[in-house]
Amino acid sequence: MKVKMLSRNPDNYVRETKLDIQRVPRNYDPTLHPFEVPREYVRALNATKLERVFAKPFLASLDGHRDGVNCLAKHPKSLATVLSGACDGEVKIWNLTERKCIRTIQAHEGFVRGICTRFCGTSFFTVGDDKTVKQWKMNGPGYGEEEEPLHTILGKTVYTGIDHHWKDPAFATCGQQVDIWDEQRTSPVSSMNWGFDSISSVKFNPIETFLLGSCASDRNIVLYDMRQATPLKKVILDMRTNTICWNPMEAFIFTAANEDYNLYTFDMRALDAPVMVHMDHVSAVLDVDYSPTGKEFVSASFDKSIRIFPVDKSQSREVYHTKRMQHVICVKWTSDSKYIMCGSDEMNIRLWKANASEKLGVLTSREKSANDYNQKLKEKFQHHPHVKRIARHRHLPKSIYSQIQEQRIMKEARRRKEMNRRKHSKPGSVPIVSERKKHVVAVVK
Repeated sequence: MKVKMLSRNPDNYVRETKLDIQRVPRNYDPTLHPFEVPREYVRALNATKLERVFAKPFLASLDGHRDGVNCLAKHPKSLATVLSGACDGEVKIWNLTERKCIRTIQAHEGFVRGICTRFCGTSFFTVGDDKTVKQWKMNGPGYGEEEEPLHTILGKTVYTGIDHHWKDPAFATCGQQVDIWDEQRTSPVSSMNWGFDSISSVKFNPIETFLLGSCASDRNIVLYDMRQATPLKKVILDMRTNTICWNPMEAFIFTAANEDYNLYTFDMRALDAPVMVHMDHVSAVLDVDYSPTGKEFVSASFDKSIRIFPVDKSQSREVYHTKRMQHVICVKWTSDSKYIMCGSDEMNIRLWKANASEKLGVLTSREKSANDYNQKLKEKFQHHPHVKRIARHRHLPKSIYSQIQEQRIMKEARRRKEMNRRKHSKPGSVPIVSERKKHVVAVVK
């Protein structure tokens, strides 16, 4: 057996007397600084502190609605144009650059339940409590013309959601069932249902455009194939899902906003367990939308806050709230990936920065290189205790903070109870179930 040993000459580092100077090993390469890591650590700490100092995410409040904002839609061609529908049947078109309303339409009687734009941006569709689907021109009426819809379809039941196909002149509505419509016809091309409960939301896949997903009030998330006009499969969760959103970069990934305060990211090829459970909210999650990069998504909750989650992390990286903001009903991430819009109960649409400390406007080349350097430093030292504590800290309203503490106590009590049951039961009778599999009841194909 061979044993390799380190062999060093003591003359290189042992002092002959106590009065001798300690010999320090040193690399004489002029490009290497002897204190490179300590200097970089201080720079990373300062960069993290300055990031929190300059974190001012709130940009503007668009007010003008006379009732709670119920739905939002982005213009597919124009970054500055946003559409919003309110609970009093009013639809407004906003110019984000000028931060003002450019057009108001009294579209429905009762709530505007859903709004979506056509893929070319020339018109948009709305559905409401008055059992109608209406198509409107994106540009306003000419001089002397009245504000009237291009087409009106009167349905038999209330429609609760609408979404337009990403490439074809077709759209889908949901209510008691999912209906696929051709724009030129007044009756649905096909109707699909699986069960008998009302369906709250329907979304087309932006990549595999023939796929669409819906969520119903009987806790189901159902996936459909438009080519076969049949449901593909469904997953049943512990509690009801309010809406889903497809990842714009990965065709099979979608995220569901659930009533149990969590968001679940699923791979549609394996629905028996979610890919990730995102768990920071303290009340029901009402809406979710992906960034165009597909690496992050934003969620709106009944707890009066919005959170930004990385796709591969269970904790949020950012939480936005204001004193006046009430229950957030809808949220959208703009197509340039820089801004977030949210609509809430108290009739306002708020505009936020996606990166709270980002400087707006034109950056010089020195500023860009300094930002890139600081970002790399923060990544390098992100797990050091001081850097981690400063980067993670967020101010929270007292209501959310106290609910987080309460839920932490409840979660610990459940864990302790389960451990005690396992300890005092027959071995194997109380299995260990992972957090990801706990919330999925069944998958039906």
